[in-house]
Amino acid sequence: MGTALVGMCSVHTGAAIADGLMDQVGAAGAVLLRQGLAAIVLLAIARPRVASFGRDRWATVIGFGVVLAGMNLTFYAAVERIPLGLAVTIELLGPLGLAASLSRRATDLAWVGVAVAGVVLLGHPGGGLDGAGVTFAGLAAFGWAAYIALQRRAGAQSAGIDVLACSLTVAALLVAPVALVQHGGDLVSGRTLWLGAVVALLGALVPFSADLRALRDVPARIFGVLMSLSPAVASLIGLVVLDERLRGREVAGMAAVVVASAGTLWAGRAAAMSGGATPELVGADAADALEGVAQREGRGVADA
Repeated sequence: MGTALVGMCSVHTGAAIADGLMDQVGAAGAVLLRQGLAAIVLLAIARPRVASFGRDRWATVIGFGVVLAGMNLTFYAAVERIPLGLAVTIELLGPLGLAASLSRRATDLAWVGVAVAGVVLLGHPGGGLDGAGVTFAGLAAFGWAAYIALQRRAGAQSAGIDVLACSLTVAALLVAPVALVQHGGDLVSGRTLWLGAVVALLGALVPFSADLRALRDVPARIFGVLMSLSPAVASLIGLVVLDERLRGREVAGMAAVVVASAGTLWAGRAAAMSGGATPELVGADAADALEGVAQREGRGVADA
């Protein structure tokens, strides 16, 4: 359980540091440095034999690369505009909505209702949240759901560090033109590269390693519920690192989404164990974010 919390804290600390990096190179530049530097490390470790990749594996690599680029770019654009904890909360709606869409149980629809109530609290008129930031976070949520759906469809084709390394490379290449046009030489200054390396380490490499270890040691349902606490951890890190303070209504909305996510995971697991309806997204799917990823992010290499 400790390694799961380490991964969660690491990915959100990386996002908080990226907030400062984006002041210099924007969201696209931060994503390029994060994905690109992480890809270099993973390529050196995995040494993928790309010549042996078949059509299906290349399709998986490119699909993941496109989704990772879009998900991380929109998430970082959200973090530029709204508090980190709220961006993570909205992003969590992606896997939660996907889980509910795959279910036929009334309890899951009830949990979605709780999450919607949380979103209403977050986005109430006069709340002061940046509309573009909320929109970008919503797009990141859609990207996270797409990542999980693609992972489920790809099955064994998505396994292996070589696929992850190549997917991060594709993501970095897709973002590179935007980053270079917007900021060019700023991307290779000493301070920028140093910050980018820290973001890649904390936002991708450490969470990836921690999540792999945690998924071996922690039951899937426990791991999934821990990932549901991600908005609370992100809010605490946002407060400590960025001095982002949330109001009571925003905390209540975030809590509703967290409870809805945890409730969906527990209900899905219980139904699966009792021979009920289609099992929900638990364990590794909830972890992605892995980008998280993803963070999580990504969650993990996914957000996130």
